[in-house]
Amino acid sequence: MTVKFDFWRSGYTISVVYKEKPSYRTRKGNISVNMLGVVDIDTKFVYLLPGWQGSAADSRVLRDAVHRLNGLRVPTGYYYLGDAGYMNCEGFLTPYRSVRYHLDKWAEVTRAPQNVKEYYNMMHSKARNVIERTWGCMK
Repeated sequence: MTVKFDFWRSGYTISVVYKEKPSYRTRKGNISVNMLGVVDIDTKFVYLLPGWQGSAADSRVLRDAVHRLNGLRVPTGYYYLGDAGYMNCEGFLTPYRSVRYHLDKWAEVTRAPQNVKEYYNMMHSKARNVIERTWGCMK
């Protein structure tokens, strides 16, 4: 298994006309537009899909990206890493839900992973750190 890319969806606050505000309102109440981005291991963006409403679900944005004419493609033999907002499916790997995940949670405890799910989530979190840093630099 080779993990080549990581993807992430991020919201940016915007101004929209009053009648369109409901579709751009996030579950936290902000008015924003979403951008799906794919970053390689060298922190270079290899795919961007901006413009989705803030209320759009992660899976809906990803499905649109995959089904576009020149959309997101997973190279044969590679996987994209996504957060828990996405589903595990062909070419995409997400963490186990309800299992310790974030690196700061691992730092709080001195014990090693207790099972394969914790180990997988720890390694997934380390690999996804690349995209977290990349988006952090953009903001």
